[in-house]
Amino acid sequence: MEREGELRHFLHERHLLIFNEELDKDYRIPYCDGCRKKISGPNYSCKECGDFIIHKSCAELPRELEHPLHPKHPLLLTHYYLYGKKRKCDGCNREHIWGLSYHCSDCNFSLESTCASLPLTVQAEIHHEHPLTLMRRSVSFTCDACGKEGKGMFYLCALCPFLVHTEECIFGPLLVKHIRHRHPLHLTKSLKPQLNQSDHRLCLLCVKNVNTNYMVYYCSSCDFVTHLHCAANINMEGEQWERIESTSMAKYEDPGLDGGSIDPLPYVVEKSKLGEDNIEIAVEIKHISHEHDLKLIDEQLENDEKCDGCMWPISPPFYTCTQCRFFLHKSCVELPSKNSHPLHQHPLILLTESLYVNKYFICNACRRRSNGFVYHCDKCNFDLDVQCSLRSDIMNHKGHEPHQLILSSTSNDEKCSSCDNDGIIFCCASSDDCKFTLDFRCATLLAIIRYRSYEQLFTLCYKSEDDSDDEYYCDICEQPRNPKYWFYYCADLDFPAHPKCILGEYPNIKFGKTYKFDTHEHPLAFVDKSKGAHPRCNKCGDFCDGLSFECVKCNFSLHADSWCLRR
Repeated sequence: MEREGELRHFLHERHLLIFNEELDKDYRIPYCDGCRKKISGPNYSCKECGDFIIHKSCAELPRELEHPLHPKHPLLLTHYYLYGKKRKCDGCNREHIWGLSYHCSDCNFSLESTCASLPLTVQAEIHHEHPLTLMRRSVSFTCDACGKEGKGMFYLCALCPFLVHTEECIFGPLLVKHIRHRHPLHLTKSLKPQLNQSDHRLCLLCVKNVNTNYMVYYCSSCDFVTHLHCAANINMEGEQWERIESTSMAKYEDPGLDGGSIDPLPYVVEKSKLGEDNIEIAVEIKHISHEHDLKLIDEQLENDEKCDGCMWPISPPFYTCTQCRFFLHKSCVELPSKNSHPLHQHPLILLTESLYVNKYFICNACRRRSNGFVYHCDKCNFDLDVQCSLRSDIMNHKGHEPHQLILSSTSNDEKCSSCDNDGIIFCCASSDDCKFTLDFRCATLLAIIRYRSYEQLFTLCYKSEDDSDDEYYCDICEQPRNPKYWFYYCADLDFPAHPKCILGEYPNIKFGKTYKFDTHEHPLAFVDKSKGAHPRCNKCGDFCDGLSFECVKCNFSLHADSWCLRR
């Protein structure tokens, strides 16, 4: 500390760091440069270059530390980018330390900063009646709180054979509020003796078995049970759960999800008529997403068009502009302006255009690019496209009947059963024997779709009817396809194809939409230059061979990235 509120840190020596009580809103992705976790609360940041921010607790860690797990030598505080090679934490056995750690170069011993900061003794009465001491063991052990095996650091009772993991198992709160459940969850030692439960129940967060002989989080009102590590994952920095103090229980009595709304985006009814049952129908509206009036159509279009809201093929009833290629499903006009979703803790606001300078966003659920409507959290930089926002945490899907699918909110190694990709998945809730999983990309595939100029429709098939050992191919790319994975098929043409070949590289992007930028006097159209001619970008000079913007009036092109668009 040089002056009050100012700090010079060895990770950013060229400038002084300024203390902030709260996070500066200018930091769109607020990750701590010390521990690599999300910033919240007090912090230090560099105001001169704006590219360094660190938790107050990380910034004030001592440079040297003597620790009982390594009594031979003092440990020196260092950081991954200073030594630039893989190091394992000798405390928690994490394979790679990405942030601050304490290190002994003589013994090649390292402790992650969070492990080095753990108290040496704790008193956790709900877990055990005696004091517990921090220890480390090189062989595996079984935690008496959660029942999982562990290796490395643990807390041990010196009076009886009781040991427990660090982090969630010992420091987990007594009450938590998780976004996947409307009531607070209570830390409970064991469900089996008090409720006469069986040994195993289903955790409704990770969709795996819970051994009820160990500690769990439980809601008695709904008979909702989860693992300790699922309900209060300390490594998630409060993304999905919130610690509850007993004095603040009142605000959690509302049985509904926070942030929900049935109000659509504002639009003005220009003309209306009486339909069946004397219900008034808006036949012409003025919508906030478009400059011209939109007219209601209840007929199928001859040409394939995309809805500018959800990016699905347009189908009646829909609203359209008579002056330009703009279409909105009636259901997209009526989308709620504010929504809550089990993937995110904050209310999401519906935007008709991405806030990013390149005019598209990447959905946090399906990882597809889109330039349609987006449910957005400005605080967390979180985005959901319309299709994924309509998926709840529990659903039924024709691709896996009659079992129910539950959203898994924990990170795991499972891959989607229908495409073998990883990501956020739904898991089958029927039994341990069924290992079916489904990611958001496959969960939002259309059951029937049109491909290019073919008059015949293609149907989504969930497995090949022929179980022979014959080889299977996609008739578009002519590459082999796995018969266990989903595919599109036209029976009239005997035409099977990969979903990615039918949908293309960017199924949720509508090309041809125009946008105004300060870098050019005319509106620029969003185009895909991955095929055909590759013009040079008028800003950086490189060839435009992917997502780009071009002027329809003059020979002008720009890469669809923030660097070229902002120059």
